[in-house]
Order: sequence, then C-alpha cells, then structure tokens
Amino acid sequence: MAQAIRAQKGEAIAHFQYEGRLVKDIPFGNGHINDTYLLTFEVRRMGRMKVILQRMNKNVFENPIQLMENIMGVTAYLRDKIVENGGDPERETLNVIPAVDGKPYYQDSFGDYWRSYIYITDATSYDRVEKPEQFYQSGVAFGRFQKLLADYPADTLYESIKGFHDTRARFEVFKKAVEEDVMGRAAEVQEEIQFVLAREDVARYFGECQARGEIPQRVTHNDTKLNNVMIDNKTGRGICVIDLDTVMPGLAMNDFGDAIRFGASTAAEDEQDLSKVSCSMELFEAYTKGFIEGCDGRLTSREIELLPMGAKVMTYECGMRFLTDYLQGDHYFKIHREKHNLDRCRTQFKLVKDMEDKWEQMVEIVSKYYN
Repeated sequence: MAQAIRAQKGEAIAHFQYEGRLVKDIPFGNGHINDTYLLTFEVRRMGRMKVILQRMNKNVFENPIQLMENIMGVTAYLRDKIVENGGDPERETLNVIPAVDGKPYYQDSFGDYWRSYIYITDATSYDRVEKPEQFYQSGVAFGRFQKLLADYPADTLYESIKGFHDTRARFEVFKKAVEEDVMGRAAEVQEEIQFVLAREDVARYFGECQARGEIPQRVTHNDTKLNNVMIDNKTGRGICVIDLDTVMPGLAMNDFGDAIRFGASTAAEDEQDLSKVSCSMELFEAYTKGFIEGCDGRLTSREIELLPMGAKVMTYECGMRFLTDYLQGDHYFKIHREKHNLDRCRTQFKLVKDMEDKWEQMVEIVSKYYN
C-alpha cells in the first residue's frame, strides 16, 4: 500500500508546474480527510520554496472537479478583493498551482485527484486555543471571509457535500437509525436519544427561518475550526482562511456556530469526564467580538441576533451525527476505541445543555458587540 501511494505521489509531482529540484517530501498536518504532503524545492538562485500537495478523498468528495471549480472561483474573487483593500493576495488567500495541462488538479493513472497550493510561510495554524487572542483572531478571519464574499453569488457554487448542514434532514436520518437499530444499541442510549427528540425545534429552526425569508443564503466555509486559519508568526494576526473544500452555499450562523462548538469548549471533543466540558464564555466573547468586527456590517441584524442559535444548532447537529453513527455501527467517523462516537456525542450534548443554561449571557455578549 505504501509503495503504491509513493508511486501515485511521484506521478502527481511530475504533473504539476513546479520549478527547481525536489529536496524534501514529508507528510503534513493531521487532517482526517485528504492525504497532505509538504514539498520543498531548491530553485536556482532563488533559494527554497515550499508547496502543499494533496490527494483529495473522492469517497468524501464525490466530484473533485466541481470542488476545484468552487475553490478557483472563490480564491480568484478573494484575490481581487484583497488587492482592492491593499492586502497581500499571496498570503491572505490560497494560491493554486496548476497542473502541466493548466487544470487546477491532476487525475493520476489510478483515478485519484491531486491538487497543489503555494505554502504560506511564517504563519501557523493551531489545533487548540492556547490563548483567547488566537480565537479572537480566527473570529476576525472568518468574519472577514464573510465580508469579502458577501457579494459573491452563492447559488453559483456546487454543494461539495450534499445536505452538509441540513439539520432537519439529519434529524430524519437520526430517527430512522433509532427505529432500525441495526447494532442493537438503542436501548443503552435512551437518555441521549430523548435529548435529541426533545429538541426537534432546534433541528427545524433555521430551515423554518429560511422558509419565512428571514435569513439569506451566503457563501460559507462550513468547517470553521481554529486550525483552518493561518496566524502570522510576527504580528499574531489571522491572515488566511484555508481548507476551502466545503465552501458552498450556507448560513453565516452555522459558520459562527461550528467555530464556537469546537473552539469555545473547555474540553476535547471526545472527553469522557463530562464534568470538564462547558462552553467558555471568555472564549465565546473573544470569538464573537472578532467575528462581528471581521464581518464589518455585512450581516443583517437578524443574522447577528441568531448567532447564539448558530452555536446551539451546530453543537446539537454534531452530537446528533455522532449518535447516529454510533447507532449505525461507526461507519462515518473514525473511531479509536469502543464507544468513541458515543463519548463524542455526550460532549456535544453537555455543551448544548451548558449553552442553554448560559443563554442570556450569550445573547448579552452578542448585543454588546453589535449595538
């Protein structure tokens, strides 16, 4: 297997518009979807240049060509906006390296798709919040992402993953998983099942808002974890949003909410000691301040008002997905121990409950930075 992957990678490297001599090739990052490598080239009289090479996971992304069309359209638009605002497009958005045939991807002889980006130097992505300032900066970056793409026609983008944040549809899938109970696990998780069923209104909330025309569809990132923002090593500023695979039409509140779900939690996503799990109001405030500043008035007042609900919906949805996968036999999320998905589910539901207990405080924080 390793030899076959090396052969594929070598074929891919030969088919991108790289310059110089390859001097280093190492696995990079800790993503769970794509295979990522950091390549270093020695360019004559110019020193060393680093690039990212990725093999796209076609099991998760069924149409890599459409995915790359999304990325090319969005990054070209972002570059124009960044230049217009006096920024540096080489560091503030992803820059795709074309294949030798000019396409933004290469399909190898095994049928897999590869793509390559210029590596952003002197910047770091963090897997966990080490200090509130980092979370604030990620909020600014994702808010600015919303601002810059506010006029981009969202309906021209493909859905890279169908129904990714259709919480109503996921609720129906969950109910079916409970009914079928293929693994015979439903009896042991009745408390968790009832937690989901008792909050059906949460699953339907944003869909009903859209049906009433209260909230617009926007270009959204849909994976707004802290480690998808590059933070400049010198200035400490969040300079670039990366991992654009799930950029597609969506809701601004969901982008805000997924960041809170992951970044404002006081414990790991799979923490077994639920007493350690809560939603930090310090981190919630840091991110909220940054996100609203970054959006710079481009969201509607209704969208701003619904930011706390975005945090609740995304956390509820994620917990429901973990529980669904547990009931179905752990096929979607990678597990590393027995009942891993159940542990993950329980942390999310603990966060939802904590958000409910702190609801007034969350609403006040949002109002503080909007009004």
